[in-house]
Amino acid sequence: MIASSFHASQLETATARTRRGSHAPALSAIRWELVLWLFALILLIFRPVHADTISVKSAIVKPNEEALVVDVEFEFHLTAPLEAALLRGTSLYFVFESEVTRQRSFWFDDSLETQPSVRRLTYVPLTSSYRVDAGGTVSGGASYVSLDEALRQIRSVRGRPLVERKALRAGSRYEVALRLRLDTTQLPKPLQVNTLVSREWTLASDWYRVVVTP
Repeated sequence: MIASSFHASQLETATARTRRGSHAPALSAIRWELVLWLFALILLIFRPVHADTISVKSAIVKPNEEALVVDVEFEFHLTAPLEAALLRGTSLYFVFESEVTRQRSFWFDDSLETQPSVRRLTYVPLTSSYRVDAGGTVSGGASYVSLDEALRQIRSVRGRPLVERKALRAGSRYEVALRLRLDTTQLPKPLQVNTLVSREWTLASDWYRVVVTP
């Protein structure tokens, strides 16, 4: 009788230990999940707000015989860290983006395909000048004596076609959204980390929206 009770007690103890051991991996996974969620929350809190680092001074969207074209003027200046990086040889890529959407009352809006425009800003130490290249390449560019002159070419978008005129329906309402931003994915990897903790490494405008009826 005593032996049976002893063996039963040992069996219960072993079973309890087994159950605790089976929960260990699950508890470890939960802890790791909590750590990942906490890390994501920290990044979200400290991630810079892009709005208003670039503003829109003026924008005109109108159709001509061939396309829907835009003239837009942005306003911004490089932050001290971005200018320092530029002078040390880092190229800065600015992307002009647009969205054209035909508004429909009783159905989903119809989005028309548009293409972004890229301009690359570089500093040339040999001539102490600044260069702006269209399309992110070394072709179709020009050099400027001062940084402000170079930035003026990036701030201004003139006569850019958004969509072909034949893709537009006469009498329909189209919402056109425009914005300019610094493409931080083109920065060197060590500098990309800075964009997570400091707004001085990011430049972007809010979407500027206007409605046109061709």
